[in-house]
Amino acid sequence: MCLVAGGLGSNLRDRFIVMINAGKHRGEDSFGVWTDEGVLKSSDFSKVPEMPDGRVGLIQCRLAMTGSLGFTQPFVNELALVHNGEIYNHRELRAWLEGRGVSFETDVDSEVILRLIEFFLDRGLDAFGAVRKAMLMMEGDYAVAFSDGERIHLFRDPLGVRPLYRSREGFFASEKKVLWAIGQEAIPVEPGELVTISRDGVEVRKVLRLEELRRKPLDPERAVKAIGRALTCSVRHRVGKKTGVLFSGGLDSSLVALLASEYSDVVLYTAGVEGSPDIEWARKAADRLGLKLREYVFNLDDVREAVPRVAFAIEEPNPMNLAIGIPLYFATGLARDDGVRVLLSGQGADELFGGYAKYLERPELMEEDLKGLGERNLARDDKIAMLNSVEGRFPFLSLSVVSAAINTPLDAKISGGVRKAVLRKAALELGLPKEIAMREKKAAQYGSGSQKLLEKLAKSEGLGLREYAEKVFREIFKRE
Repeated sequence: MCLVAGGLGSNLRDRFIVMINAGKHRGEDSFGVWTDEGVLKSSDFSKVPEMPDGRVGLIQCRLAMTGSLGFTQPFVNELALVHNGEIYNHRELRAWLEGRGVSFETDVDSEVILRLIEFFLDRGLDAFGAVRKAMLMMEGDYAVAFSDGERIHLFRDPLGVRPLYRSREGFFASEKKVLWAIGQEAIPVEPGELVTISRDGVEVRKVLRLEELRRKPLDPERAVKAIGRALTCSVRHRVGKKTGVLFSGGLDSSLVALLASEYSDVVLYTAGVEGSPDIEWARKAADRLGLKLREYVFNLDDVREAVPRVAFAIEEPNPMNLAIGIPLYFATGLARDDGVRVLLSGQGADELFGGYAKYLERPELMEEDLKGLGERNLARDDKIAMLNSVEGRFPFLSLSVVSAAINTPLDAKISGGVRKAVLRKAALELGLPKEIAMREKKAAQYGSGSQKLLEKLAKSEGLGLREYAEKVFREIFKRE
């Protein structure tokens, strides 16, 4: 996990210094800068002003997760590249490339992206074709920028797990506030999109659409098996030696925890008001699964103190995201204190398998919500986790799981008024206890009790919750 940023223009150094200072909370292990005039990499942030100037450049501030702890991006070969995220099948891709004569300098997953793109460019494909080939081969979560010295290309994974923003003036960054710091607007790079920045302007093209995953519909029995296999593989790819799970005791997080415990030392993390459904159910489910639970029981004073930090992370005056972000902020803080940097989440299961009540009346919203998940939910979770130097990973958003879900008929997802029916059946087959597999869970802001506490804070200032969220946002970012 890290900050990636950069841009194209004249006299970049001053703006890059501001961008690093605005975004280094995403990666405090080291920084690296490449421009067309040179490269500087260091773990000493006091050296940032020594970076080379230039007219095109890339930045990374690194939170080390994979590969050599001391290695800092940008990678520079025929191209220069920075990457935020993880490529879970990088070893398989490395072996594939080595079998075709490609050599590597490090064991870092980001280098695999660089070599893969260069490999296809060297075989006559343009940037669009090379990125499409790479997307179809990579299993992972990624926001990538690469440059040939004249232009910069940006792309995100097809679900938009990792955030990435651009401006109309030729700059980009992992978070909006990094662009705001240099007076630029922030426009999301859409999932599966390729954005090319040159001195002639900005070109946007769609590289990979989720509709391309649609195949012949699976019959219900095959769907249960396919979902179970795909999710098991996805979890196995995403665990570390010690893995945290963001836990509410519901179907999604409990299934992820159960599968992760087969491959890793698992600790469950939850946060809520004493007596809240999420705390009570997390305790019951953790006991039933035989897994260690760490809990943060928060009160009004805790929430009051956390609100500015969470608002800083989510970068918008959205009261729902503020309420959802509060328990996430406390849970990721516990993981950080335990030295756990990888935290699995059940995000995406509701959109894939029909978890929300609104889908009973309007099932067509499932696909629409899935396409909007990146900026609506995942960007929020990523930015909050980054405040605590924790990387969120989302097993339900593996392309293999998404493909299995997209090809599962609607009447297998919502059956007899039961939402996520096919996922519940898969969970039972994988060994999840029935009382957990069949539980209906409340949304995080209600299940944790954070919504009520935020409403109390707002009322104490004579405001509604939306007005309160807007007031906090204005105070932090000095924006209208």
